[in-house]
Amino acid sequence: MSNLAPSDFQSSVTETATTTASSSVGEFLVQFWGVRGLIATPASNTDRYGGNTACVEIQVAGKRLIFDGGTGLRILGKSLRQLQQPIEAHLFFTNSQSNRIQGFPFFAPAFVPENRFHIYGSAASNSASIKQCLCDQMLQPHFPYPLQVMQSELHFYNVIPGSDVQLDDVTITTASINQTQRSVGYRVSWQNKSVAYVTDLTKNADPVDQEQILQLVKGVDLLIANATYVPPTANSHESTDVHWQAAVEVAQNAAVKKLVISHHHPDDEDDFLDQVQTEVKATFAQGLLACEGLVLSIGD
Repeated sequence: MSNLAPSDFQSSVTETATTTASSSVGEFLVQFWGVRGLIATPASNTDRYGGNTACVEIQVAGKRLIFDGGTGLRILGKSLRQLQQPIEAHLFFTNSQSNRIQGFPFFAPAFVPENRFHIYGSAASNSASIKQCLCDQMLQPHFPYPLQVMQSELHFYNVIPGSDVQLDDVTITTASINQTQRSVGYRVSWQNKSVAYVTDLTKNADPVDQEQILQLVKGVDLLIANATYVPPTANSHESTDVHWQAAVEVAQNAAVKKLVISHHHPDDEDDFLDQVQTEVKATFAQGLLACEGLVLSIGD
């Protein structure tokens, strides 16, 4: 793992829908466990797309990579406990906002001594490390138990955007993609296949951010990007293109093969998202909206 500052010990795409997925050493799978932005939204009118906040799992070359730890991480953790074997995984955080880290205290595998987790993140806007941010949310009065009660082996790494994380023959490239929110984008490359995870797009991105985004996602087999929307207090749904336009433009400009739009707004009900998906596909045929349980296979 190069260009990292470790803290103290601490192709084609096919779709299926399933509750669990497992891959062999020669496979490359992506599974969505949380697809909401801002705050979890469990309700009868959000159950088709899902109400948990951001969490995406990638299994590649026999390794388990997890991107963001929203409330979807709790559901992933319950699934991993069923494996009944020691678990090793790499958790990558895009930023330290609550919707990206709030599931970590409820990640059951982290409380099992036999497990090992490598945790990556860049400095927050207040210069706090990812370790400090995760610790802080587990302190009283926010949470009853401190991070130290997690009995698994935890290793923390401070990511410097622009560096690479090398896990044998899997390369995770990083880039700063939203300077205002101190957000990191990731690209996972293995053999001739690649997936990019960029979840802080804005309608009018800074030119520097825009260039770094395009370089990071150029030509990937799959781009996972966020929907953009007006501030929550003004979310009127008068037009759906404000939600998907930025992601589609990035996908088109970077010549990506497939686009999945995630991080749906809490107010976006299933019927509204159906309408968004129809409009996305009319503009970008290989685009779709993420839903919990969606599994994508990155293959030849």
